Amino acid sequence: MNETDFHRFVDAVMARIEASLEDSALDTDLESGILTVTCPDGTRVIVNRQTPNREIWVAARSGGFHFAWREGAWRDTRSGEELYASLARILALQAGENVAWK
Repeated sequence: MNETDFHRFVDAVMARIEASLEDSALDTDLESGILTVTCPDGTRVIVNRQTPNREIWVAARSGGFHFAWREGAWRDTRSGEELYASLARILALQAGENVAWK
């Protein structure tokens, strides 16, 4: 994947996350390619792009996760779990919020 495609794909991921969370109790802020999701208890989940590695990184209370484009989806480089499934699990645990992806 070239850099232009990478940025286009990640922009779409960030937009989908923001759109899916807009009616939730979670606050989102997208600035300079970094999406910060603030939970009701003040903790944060950070989603950002790692251009040199062509990965999406997620930082949460439960740990740090790296996602690479594999088999037509963004997959955790360790577990193989798909990004949206992983993020839904993370937000359910950290924020008590069940996310329905748009």
